[in-house]
Amino acid sequence: MQFHAGLFAAIALGSFSLVACTDAPPSTTPSADTPEAEVTDATPAESGDVGNLAIRANGEDFVRQGFVSKDGWQISFDHVYVNLTEVTAYQSDPPFDPDGDVSPEATVETLLIDEKTVDLAAGDDAAEPILVSEVAAPPGRYNALAWKMVPASDGPAAGQTLQLIGTAEKEGRTVNFILNVDQSYTYVCGDYVGAARKGILEAGGDADLEATFHFDHLFGDGEAPPDDAINVGALGFEPLATLAADNSLEVDMATLETQFSDEDYTLLETALIGLGHVGEGHCAETTAS
Repeated sequence: MQFHAGLFAAIALGSFSLVACTDAPPSTTPSADTPEAEVTDATPAESGDVGNLAIRANGEDFVRQGFVSKDGWQISFDHVYVNLTEVTAYQSDPPFDPDGDVSPEATVETLLIDEKTVDLAAGDDAAEPILVSEVAAPPGRYNALAWKMVPASDGPAAGQTLQLIGTAEKEGRTVNFILNVDQSYTYVCGDYVGAARKGILEAGGDADLEATFHFDHLFGDGEAPPDDAINVGALGFEPLATLAADNSLEVDMATLETQFSDEDYTLLETALIGLGHVGEGHCAETTAS
């Protein structure tokens, strides 16, 4: 797939700032005989020298409960598949700053999952963020998280990095849509930003980290003012609805590049690259063909 060179260069060199706490205890380096964490779907720690470190994927209420786009479409999702690879947690000293650092200066590095496709829309309206993996890991403060999104080799979204399946309704019209995204993305993030801290693991204890996906960056938020930044930078749903035939739409990025205006395709690319967060914390984000 072809990309606009100017946008790619800006994104590849750009990064976003993260507000991170700096009063946490320093990272802990494991001893030489500390076992490496095994990557399984659920491997509880059996030794007091390690703890249980979980990674969850969160599409937020926008995915679980549905929402109104910036242009008035009521969107609900049946499935939101995302293929995650090389999900890695770090104890970084100093703390990783996505606004300027190239990579975490890791004293501890723990692979949480090698590859897994997750449905962010799984469960009911009140479902918790999806548990992707839980591994035995050395204790300490995990203050950086990295992952890639690449096309899945198999499974329900084979060939796609991201697949959105759902319906959109507006003024009596219903559009059934499937949006396929096969672009690859890389995210390197600092501390989780939210109501409670995450990633502080004690020996024999439990902690979790979260890869968060902000789909309001793609569709906007009908509850926010039109001139709010979340809406100014979002595509909305109307450009997709315009392409629907018989109120049905299945498109991929190659098709959208040819059928969207340059402005709309740029909004789409930028919004997709900016999906990944750690809570409200931003990440250093890049994309590659």
